[in-house]
Amino acid sequence: MRPINDAHVAEPGLAVVEVAAADDATAFAVQELLVTRCAIAPADRTTREAGEPGVRLRFFLDLRQDVTIE
Repeated sequence: MRPINDAHVAEPGLAVVEVAAADDATAFAVQELLVTRCAIAPADRTTREAGEPGVRLRFFLDLRQDVTIE
């Protein structure tokens, strides 16, 4: 994965979330759980690291925005 950009964590309330999971379905399920709680820039694909088990999913989270799902 690429290094984390300073802009992604430049202010309190911004975060980079990286999920390591056994498979794509699990990684995307974790992302979906967070979508219901806060604003995120969702990822649309996972990555695999050579020699590492499972998959990784990185997305960006903004706790400063109120998310209301009706």
